[in-house]
Amino acid sequence: MKIAILTPTFHYFSGIDRVVELQASDYSKRGNDVTVFALEATIKPKGFNLEVLGMPKSLFLQRLYRLFFSLDFIKLSKAVNKLKNFDIVISHFYPTNLIASAAKRRFGVKYIYYNHGIGYSKLFSNPIEKLYMRLFAYLNRLSLSNIDSAVSISKFLRDELKKETGIESEVIYNKIGSRYKKGINGTKIRKKLAIKNNEKSLLFIGRLSPHKNVHTLLNIFDLVNKKLPNVRLVVIGKQTFPNYFKKLKQIANKNVIFKEFVSDKELPHYYAACDLYVTASLWEGFNLPAAEAQACGKKVVAFDVCSHPEIVKNGVLVKKDTAVTNVYVSQKDIHGFASAIIKLLKPIHIHRKV
Repeated sequence: MKIAILTPTFHYFSGIDRVVELQASDYSKRGNDVTVFALEATIKPKGFNLEVLGMPKSLFLQRLYRLFFSLDFIKLSKAVNKLKNFDIVISHFYPTNLIASAAKRRFGVKYIYYNHGIGYSKLFSNPIEKLYMRLFAYLNRLSLSNIDSAVSISKFLRDELKKETGIESEVIYNKIGSRYKKGINGTKIRKKLAIKNNEKSLLFIGRLSPHKNVHTLLNIFDLVNKKLPNVRLVVIGKQTFPNYFKKLKQIANKNVIFKEFVSDKELPHYYAACDLYVTASLWEGFNLPAAEAQACGKKVVAFDVCSHPEIVKNGVLVKKDTAVTNVYVSQKDIHGFASAIIKLLKPIHIHRKV
């Protein structure tokens, strides 16, 4: 069977794209002829094909291009024609949904929408960014008018899609790569980041976007440092909103380490090197890093929002003072979040093989 998998970008720093890579590999291993189509790509295909359609290099122009991709009639038409002999087209995000939708109309190709969701526009303080997200979500809904079926990566997103479009979807949780497992040694990473043996470390991975609420995580970390000054916070994420990243750098204390990119090969060792995975994100369709951290045997602290009750396994909802295993914290309770981190860190022995 010929299967086309569509995604706007195909990069290691994108959770969606890592899901696409695993999906393409799985379908290929089952004997299918698989091609990933992307506007931009850095992931090297293994066992499947890759076609890069191209888009502007500037981050600002990329946003505009992705929003108004339907106006690039020539590229859209060429991309659609490439799908003529495929049996199934799986699209993971707008605007590649437009290609899948047009291929469905033109050639009758089966169109499956993989629903990763779109962050709430209300979580963006900048009026232009807020408008952009609303328009993006609106155009995405339009691109789903002729799908054959839909898959949502969490029950939360299944319910959101049903509420917003009336579309029913099957829930299939994201697979976690086999490289994420317990027993990995993180010593080299701790040395690389200059984290001392008498220091504990927290880890966050995700795009540096307002809906990820990294600014609040930094405020929470300040509260933790007042009680436990020997704790470091490692923040790994692409700077997709330059002004937002500038703000983060301004409010981050000296114990925060920023890294824009970590290779997939190294990433499991970063999980192994941390003592606790933390995220203050206010919107998550799945939260792949939280799932990967748990696969590596790390505890997670997160707000009780969106998909977290599904993904943060065996979590306990706390108000302020209870902290066992993984923990959900009531939204906006930053003191409860800090308290949970402190209680989870205190029993950890510093000098250990990670």
